[in-house]
Amino acid sequence: MKELFKTIIKDFHAQIPFREVRKRELQIPLRSQKIISLTGPRRCGKTFYFYSLINRLMEDVPVDRIIYINFEDERMDIHSRELHLILDAYYELYPGNYNQEIFVFFDEIQNIDGWEAFVRRLNDTFHCHIFITGSSAKMLGKEIATSLRGRSVNYQMFPLSFEEYCQFQGIDSGDVYSTPGKARLRSQFQAYLKNGGYPEVLILPEELVNKTLQSYFDVMLFRDIVERYNVSNTVVLKQFIKKLVNTISSEFSIHKFYNELKSQGISISKNTVYEYLEYATDCFLLFLLLPYDPSLVRQQTRSKKIYAVDTGLINAITYRFSQDRGKLLENAVFLELSRREMPLFYHKNQFECDFIVQQEEAIKEAYQVSLTVSQTETRQREIRALQKTMDKFNLSEGCIITLDEEEDIELNNKRIAIKPAWKWFLRI
Repeated sequence: MKELFKTIIKDFHAQIPFREVRKRELQIPLRSQKIISLTGPRRCGKTFYFYSLINRLMEDVPVDRIIYINFEDERMDIHSRELHLILDAYYELYPGNYNQEIFVFFDEIQNIDGWEAFVRRLNDTFHCHIFITGSSAKMLGKEIATSLRGRSVNYQMFPLSFEEYCQFQGIDSGDVYSTPGKARLRSQFQAYLKNGGYPEVLILPEELVNKTLQSYFDVMLFRDIVERYNVSNTVVLKQFIKKLVNTISSEFSIHKFYNELKSQGISISKNTVYEYLEYATDCFLLFLLLPYDPSLVRQQTRSKKIYAVDTGLINAITYRFSQDRGKLLENAVFLELSRREMPLFYHKNQFECDFIVQQEEAIKEAYQVSLTVSQTETRQREIRALQKTMDKFNLSEGCIITLDEEEDIELNNKRIAIKPAWKWFLRI
């Protein structure tokens, strides 16, 4: 195994610096004195983000002080007790670097059971900066916090934002005033809503987009859930996850789904259904949005809303949503607010506000999402719900995000901005 690691290290050094690596909005420091963990769904660009960090390092760090190991390499059938061979192999190759500053990148390290102890020892013993990625939300939860004992800082990556989507295609996202510029951005946002933000999708012919996204879903389902958690009832699991995806942007009840299965003669415990939901969120396929409630107990027991990691993925595995762009738009807004690292909730009493943002224990922002507010009934409903939310939390401003409508409304000394999504996503 040590010889294999030597080959992997030397082969990697022959590849860098990397070409054609696009910049992302996420900013990660190179010398933080912390173990940096980067988590997110498969295929969202974590590996290429590592490549971009390595390219930056190459400006002032010799190539032989950089180690990169991808733990999804099929040649590695490795146990955690063998991880020390990585450093043995490296220092045999470069004995002069023993007391030098080195940079270590471990990709998809969660594939190795017990990896945490090795990374902790590496951090404590050697003069190195450690970067790790994983496609498991548990890497940012109590497991990593406990095992690395405050040594780590987590960053989360999503598929491309709309601004990144434009940049990757060489489109000037700042050209929002010229007639051709506005038309181009409107058209691109429609494509973004349909096909989503997975980087590979941008270079594929249209006929391969859905097939590729379906393959992403299959990998998440079978590798990240079935294999990782030894799920035996794959039929019910797939039915359950497709049911969840069909209810995006809506409240979801485990109890109702459990009763549906019982009525169909499918024998499964309610605890198992809860476990399936946990697995789907752990691999970043789905996200849960909690209702706002000052009581944490009530917050956890009330219905949650479901969102998926990518609108293109939604369209690829459930064709219904290609016609329900309002739900897709709301899902896309959820993802964008999540990218901005905002603590999010939805608010529901006699009315519902899609998203409220909490900062320092207070609600600071409120958003409604509606494909259009051109119809009187829809307009009144969305404005009323937002206005009541603003009153409740003493907000002077609120926002309704639509597909392509723009207007400012003044109501009782409060301002409601109706914004086209393509502008809001670009923060204009």
